[in-house]
Amino acid sequence: MQSLSTISDATKARLASVSIYHVCIPLRKPVVHASHARTESENIVVACRLTDGTVGFGEGVPRDYVTGETVDSCWDLLGRANYSALSDDVRTPAEAVALARKIDLPRLDDDPRDCKTNVARCALELALLDAFGRSLGYDVLTMLQVEGTYREILSPRRSCRYSGVITSKPSLKKEVMSALKMRFNWFPCVKVKVGTQGQDDRRRLKLFRKLVGTIDIRVDANEAWSPSEAAQRIAELEPAKISAVEQPLRHEDFAALPTLRQAVDTPIMLDESLCSVRDGERAIEDKACDIFNIRLSKCGGMIRSLDLALLAHRAGLGYQLGCQVGETGILSAAGRTFACGVQNIRYAEGSYDQYLVKERLTRENLTFEWRGWAPRLKGTGLGMTVEPERLRSVLVREATLYG
Repeated sequence: MQSLSTISDATKARLASVSIYHVCIPLRKPVVHASHARTESENIVVACRLTDGTVGFGEGVPRDYVTGETVDSCWDLLGRANYSALSDDVRTPAEAVALARKIDLPRLDDDPRDCKTNVARCALELALLDAFGRSLGYDVLTMLQVEGTYREILSPRRSCRYSGVITSKPSLKKEVMSALKMRFNWFPCVKVKVGTQGQDDRRRLKLFRKLVGTIDIRVDANEAWSPSEAAQRIAELEPAKISAVEQPLRHEDFAALPTLRQAVDTPIMLDESLCSVRDGERAIEDKACDIFNIRLSKCGGMIRSLDLALLAHRAGLGYQLGCQVGETGILSAAGRTFACGVQNIRYAEGSYDQYLVKERLTRENLTFEWRGWAPRLKGTGLGMTVEPERLRSVLVREATLYG
């Protein structure tokens, strides 16, 4: 892997073909929150092959209740993409990033938030960056540094530290065990899912606070509350010294967020309401939140996610790196690139591989280590290797889209 001090022009390469794979990823255990429950995840994987034979991979996790996308809609969008816009020769890292910015997907008439192509864009963009990084001999983070747009927020580090999560479980005993694992594994912070019907969140948070001690606790409501009840629900949890509440209202109730924010002491984080730069600009203009939850697949890939982090930084807001249930090692590697490269990330979520998915697709085990620590990945591109046999084992369908 080359460093900034050794960058020079390389032999040119260009996009030769694009393939798409629909995969079904079984989870090790059911994941439940206020919006959904799942035992598997249907994802899309994109492979980009270059004229020099190099292959790069990207991944997207469609959620119709977040961005309005499904596997079928992503399949259709990528099948109708304008690949001629991606036919330029690439010789340098900056040219590779510039090419990824040229991704041209069909315009949708019913997409006022500019988010219904995000998952498809993420999978294709990551595959392009991974492929050209491998071809040129650079990791994606170095490529982004060379390109220069994000100098204000990029500050590469040798490692990052991930947050733990306590999801809603069928018994309080199992949740207590999760809380104890967070404490004895010395996580710096933990997110607790709240708002699930039938659970007493005030009692749960009081107990969790006793169990985890001084660990930073934030909560995620996943749009569970109405505008009329949200302030009371948050106030009931504030004695547990929560540091943030994520997506307390449905996106349809976005207009009520500024009032809610003024009514509570706890910082408000946006997730389902933060899927694009348009969403971010509206949130800043309306003073609707304190923190952005940036998830690569939800937000349209590495470049658009960095755009959101830069937007938050300039507005004086916080931001965290989130992840989506069912991400395989491909998105874990992309998230690691983001987490080890962007400065001042409030919290980092991801790399739950061995704890959550039964098939990670990559040769490397990208699961975080004790205390949530995880090293910056070595190697070129995204720093991971997709194993073809693992991809085949979860394959639902495949197609060649270009070339």
